[in-house]
Amino acid sequence: MSIDTTAKTEHKTERRPGIEIRAVTINTVLEALAAGMRDLRAGLGHSLAFGAFIAGGGWVLVLLLLKFHLPWLVYPLAMAFALIAPFLATGLYEISRRIEAGEPLSWASIAASIKRASGRDMGWMALVTGFSFVVWMDIAALLTFGFLGLSVTSVTAFVDQVFSTPSGLAFLLLGNTVGAAIALTVFSLSVMSFPMLFDRDIDFVTAMITSVRTVLANPRAMLFWFAVIGFLTALSFLSLFVGLIVFFPLLGHASWHLYRRAVAPAA
Repeated sequence: MSIDTTAKTEHKTERRPGIEIRAVTINTVLEALAAGMRDLRAGLGHSLAFGAFIAGGGWVLVLLLLKFHLPWLVYPLAMAFALIAPFLATGLYEISRRIEAGEPLSWASIAASIKRASGRDMGWMALVTGFSFVVWMDIAALLTFGFLGLSVTSVTAFVDQVFSTPSGLAFLLLGNTVGAAIALTVFSLSVMSFPMLFDRDIDFVTAMITSVRTVLANPRAMLFWFAVIGFLTALSFLSLFVGLIVFFPLLGHASWHLYRRAVAPAA
């Protein structure tokens, strides 16, 4: 009896080996982007379909905001894209994985992989980023009401007030600063978490810790990757979301390859 108890205790206290974080440089990020571009070309139809879906969703949301006279939410909504993009890119991870493994692409296999990953802790990670999205939109609303009041009901009036009044410039400065801080925090928690949760059957807390460890171990390269995501998101916003058709799948594929380079394979 005592031997069995001891064995059970040892089994409960046994710990899995630590997850190895590799060194990442700016060149590593550029290599991941190049690999992402190759995947985009190899799975062109499937990849662009994801980009078109996201761009279409952006247009629908913007039209709804304009219809209900909420133009001030359009810009924070565009900034919030970086918070939820990793979860939306799950299908792109499967496309890259299949190309990497030499397996054929099909919508059935992609849908099955998304369903399989969602059955693990991916949903909890999506909840974390979704909550961050809600917090950011609430903060954006409070800042808008605080600096611009409640009278902004058209895009023209909003743009004019933001760029031609002291309160508007203060709103722009503070809003961008707060938004960047939230985006960087969520980026640190999720940049490796989503591809890792897709690739391995682990808990979302371990995935978030690994993601933060990766960012802290490679701050220069990861800040560069954060800036690349921000730059391409800004270009997509300026192109009225048309750029997302290409930039979204490119970033999704590149995220997979960066994860594969930054986190050592499971033993």
